[in-house]
Amino acid sequence: MGERHHSRRGLLALGGAALAGGAAAGTLTGCRSDSHTTAAPADRVPFYGTHQAGIATPAQDRLAFATYDITATGSAQEKRAALRTLLRTWTAAAAAMTQGRTVPGDNTDLNAPPADTGEAYGLPPANLTITFGLGTSLFDDRFGLADRRPAALADLPHLPPADLDPDRSGGDLAIQACADDPLVAFHAIRNLARIGRDTVVMRWSQLGFGKAASNGADQQTPRNLMGFKDGTRNIHGDDTALMDQHVWVGKETDQTWMRGGSYLVARRIQMRIEGWDRDYLADQQNVFGRYKYSGAPLTGSKEFDTPDFKAKGADGQPVIPAKAHIRLAAHENNGGIRILRRGYSFTDGIVAASGELDAGLFFIAFQKDPREQFVALQRKLGMNDALNEYIQHVGSGLFACPPGVTAPGRSWAEELLA
Repeated sequence: MGERHHSRRGLLALGGAALAGGAAAGTLTGCRSDSHTTAAPADRVPFYGTHQAGIATPAQDRLAFATYDITATGSAQEKRAALRTLLRTWTAAAAAMTQGRTVPGDNTDLNAPPADTGEAYGLPPANLTITFGLGTSLFDDRFGLADRRPAALADLPHLPPADLDPDRSGGDLAIQACADDPLVAFHAIRNLARIGRDTVVMRWSQLGFGKAASNGADQQTPRNLMGFKDGTRNIHGDDTALMDQHVWVGKETDQTWMRGGSYLVARRIQMRIEGWDRDYLADQQNVFGRYKYSGAPLTGSKEFDTPDFKAKGADGQPVIPAKAHIRLAAHENNGGIRILRRGYSFTDGIVAASGELDAGLFFIAFQKDPREQFVALQRKLGMNDALNEYIQHVGSGLFACPPGVTAPGRSWAEELLA
């Protein structure tokens, strides 16, 4: 992985969110560590199960994503023990927070910091899910895990259009917290960072809003910051057959501890918003291969019409242009390859070098083998997609998300670290 870069960008961004939400936090004076809200079950997503929540779960409105580097010292055995202890504590905290409870520990001792930071106290869990992943860098000689690294967890090659910032890429561990309340999602990331302070340091983070892909049959397809519907042909999380075929790791893996898990690819994709906003409507539609307002393919009239990639216009040219995004990404044109998208829009002020908006898509995708899915698709898109004129990949991460925690007392990556 080379030299590690520890960025304060994520901490500053998350700190700002805390200040913005502080007025809603209420007070923790006199609260019990096992206190919980009176949220209806509809506000809660089960934490325990065969698979981790936050993958097949219908996408929530908000995202807080963070990666961490492990700072524990000592022998490989000692560092591995520290990691095991951290994940036990993190798992218990995550299980509590997703059910609307405070982080386990003492919240009443006036002479010690409370176990829970408190900004989400009194709020319902808002469908919070916390999804955990292990980065490629974890499987080096620091922890004695090199022989446990799955072949599918291979470092991503250079994939255009990419100019990656090392301060927004990589990480030993990753946490994806999604909720319908931004403060609830932030609270999860903040508390896990605080719990791990002696073992990990946050590397980078990203806050997201406006889910930029639909992955549920009952969800309306959202729009990205370019104004187009995004995720019309995405896998639905409740489609068991497609999830087993494309998302969940099965018996094909060379590492049994990953069975039931999935691989998360994250890409911070900066959009050249100003240039896009000056482009004329017909060209915007040709870039995507869809009508902007209805979301229908250029060969159809309704959003969910199947694109006709063979159709030609009066001029003899394809109605859906050869470099249109939907043509290049379609599973029909890629040997059946599909991924589960779960991205969010973001905006982080302006780009210092240009003065343009720092905004775009925080792309998240889950799959059973990134080499055969994301990498294969992105190579094709990177070479030919008309959309490349308006986007730049500036951050990246690849993480192995192990199977779910099946019962209280167990923890993330338990089989890996046994």
